[in-house]
Amino acid sequence: METIYLCIVVFLLCLAVFDLFVGVSNDAVNFLQSAVGARVAKFRTVLIIASAGVILGAVMSTGMMDVARHGIMMPDHYSFHQVMTIFLAVMVTDVIVLDMFNSLGMPTSTTISLVFELLGGTFMLAFLMVLADNKLSYGDLLNSNQALKVIIAIFVSVAISFFVGLAVMWVSRIVFTFSYQKHSRYSIAIFGGIAFTALAYFIFMKGLGKSPYIPDNIKDYINNNTNFLLLVTFVASTAVMEILHLLKVNIFSFTVLMGTFALAMSFAGNDLVNFIGVPLAGLDSYQDFHANGGGASPDSFMMTSLMSSAKTPPLYLMAAGVIMIIAMATSKKARNVIKTSVDLARQDEGDEMFGSNRAARAIVRSSQSFIESVAHLFPVSVRQWVNSRFNSEDVELTDDKAAFDVVRAAVNLVVASMLITFGTNHGLPLSTTYVTFMVAMGSSLADRAWSRESAVFRVTGVLSVIGGWFITAGAAFITCALVCMCMWFGGIVVQVGFMVLVVFLLWRSDRKYKRKQQEAKESDDSFRLMMRTRDPELVWEMLRKHVRDTQSRTCSLALEEYNNIINSFNSQNVKQLRRTDKRLRKSLGLLKKLRRQEMLGLKRSPQELAIERNTWFHVGANSDQQYIYTLRRMLNPVKEHVDNNFNPVPEAYIKEYEPVMRTVNDLMKMSCEEIESGRYDQYRSILAEADVCKDQLSVVRKKHITRMQTAQDNKNMQVDMVYLNILQETQQFLSVMRHQLRSAKKFMEDAPRELASA
Repeated sequence: METIYLCIVVFLLCLAVFDLFVGVSNDAVNFLQSAVGARVAKFRTVLIIASAGVILGAVMSTGMMDVARHGIMMPDHYSFHQVMTIFLAVMVTDVIVLDMFNSLGMPTSTTISLVFELLGGTFMLAFLMVLADNKLSYGDLLNSNQALKVIIAIFVSVAISFFVGLAVMWVSRIVFTFSYQKHSRYSIAIFGGIAFTALAYFIFMKGLGKSPYIPDNIKDYINNNTNFLLLVTFVASTAVMEILHLLKVNIFSFTVLMGTFALAMSFAGNDLVNFIGVPLAGLDSYQDFHANGGGASPDSFMMTSLMSSAKTPPLYLMAAGVIMIIAMATSKKARNVIKTSVDLARQDEGDEMFGSNRAARAIVRSSQSFIESVAHLFPVSVRQWVNSRFNSEDVELTDDKAAFDVVRAAVNLVVASMLITFGTNHGLPLSTTYVTFMVAMGSSLADRAWSRESAVFRVTGVLSVIGGWFITAGAAFITCALVCMCMWFGGIVVQVGFMVLVVFLLWRSDRKYKRKQQEAKESDDSFRLMMRTRDPELVWEMLRKHVRDTQSRTCSLALEEYNNIINSFNSQNVKQLRRTDKRLRKSLGLLKKLRRQEMLGLKRSPQELAIERNTWFHVGANSDQQYIYTLRRMLNPVKEHVDNNFNPVPEAYIKEYEPVMRTVNDLMKMSCEEIESGRYDQYRSILAEADVCKDQLSVVRKKHITRMQTAQDNKNMQVDMVYLNILQETQQFLSVMRHQLRSAKKFMEDAPRELASA
């Protein structure tokens, strides 16, 4: 029996390594986003600084391990078998929830998942234990006060982080404006001194001051002389900042790198428990049972040892820190996860990742009305002065590719690291994702980065991310409770079954992620290059290539799906029709995204060209979407007919339609080739042949209507109506092809001389 539990412990430790890699890919990049978004240094430099913070934070994180041991449960009332069941259920659920949210493309949080998985598994086992023994109560089995404290702290941190980030950013921008380098060196030095003092207080004085590795006499000195140390730190750091400023060192960039180190340290000290807390608690439980069990059964040996604070060997913490660093340096996902936060916080326009919804529109509308009503309470001169401090046209960026300036990056890092370290020092596992993301959103709002044209989309993005967090809580609680119940009643067989399921999910998730990243890379690379280019003429050339690629891919996709629909109708292949329906829905969403990207490119192109080609751009974009709409109108009756197993299409109809289908294929292939190559040699003949084919379809359609009217009975009425719809939509399909080809030629042809020389 003991061998089985050893296997479970080994499995938990393997999942801990996986959690470290996935967790760092999802969360740890949050402390890189400000330095990367402001481009204060090379990515390698930022990574080295963050790595030093991660190692130090990991070694000092012992105190947070108690959350997994007795932060949610009261282990002295649980047996070894019960505790191991909870721990295994938590780790299995963690992988299931992570896989589920990755598949749905929804954001998640390792902190919220860990806390609510522990809560769900413990609650379910406590419920079963109370049913079996009425002498027990939930107060004996659940650490309800601490659990409630942790949960409230996590969710309250969302609002606090947003408003603190907003307030600090607004004051900072009033002081420094966007032309921060022209500002007084004394104010910049004071800002650097305040930032360093705040970080030193929360990290070195409060964080390291509570570390078990610091001698007691040093701890006592720090606690008894905190105010004096703060004063000395502020004066000394301000003087150093002034000297650095005189030496032409960018104080804000220095503060960003310092904040990156601090936030990395805070992250490792706070979030490491999310990745290895449960597996190490399971290892401690097994070692206690093995050393002190004395022949007792796993069901009778009580886990009183978990009530004591964790004494995690430094070697384990160091190893965890090293794994986190390797994950940051090697994970492609880690570099891509930054995109969501940076895009939602960037200063200028770009591709909006999210659409709009009613809640976001209502929030923006009401907020705008509130701001306007409050603004009128102040004199016009005051409002004009404040507006002058937020003139983003004078923004000074460290790099043309930067999403925002170093002032905002410094505020993001200092505020986020202070809040996270404050929570860590009070034993609250605040979500690093929550805090860093909400601080970034608050600072971008205060910085007026959300214009009237982008505010709705960005509020939708924030609501989507926050909604994903709350859904994570519910999904983690319910899933872990159910998994724990199944393991309790199913025993070792069910536990092994869940282990196998986890291995399968990990394998499948890795394959799906690689495929998804490849698709995203192919569609986004050209747009990112276009948005980084400052030359309008070069932007125009890139835009034309982007539009040509979109139209070419859409034309090829439309032809492929057209053939799938017709062939599946003839062969009664309902599976292929369902796959086609799914691909068309996905393609429509992609086309909307590409259209937004191309609109941004059009805005950045030379004004004369943009205005002259605007009509043809919209005709082409509408044609792309009309392809999908036409195919879906053709597909829906066919899919319903075949899915309901109605009468198959008569052979005579198939033969009658074959010449039309061949002509449509020939015309579409020629059209796709013309668009892809950019040479329109057969342009007029394709349009003429398409008109001839449409006339042929009219003849076939009239013949079919006559056939329906003279039919002896109505047994083929269903298939007749579906066939009639195919004939009508095929005509529309050819019309769309003509519009797309014509608009592509007009949009792609060289600019007139008077425009080119303008």
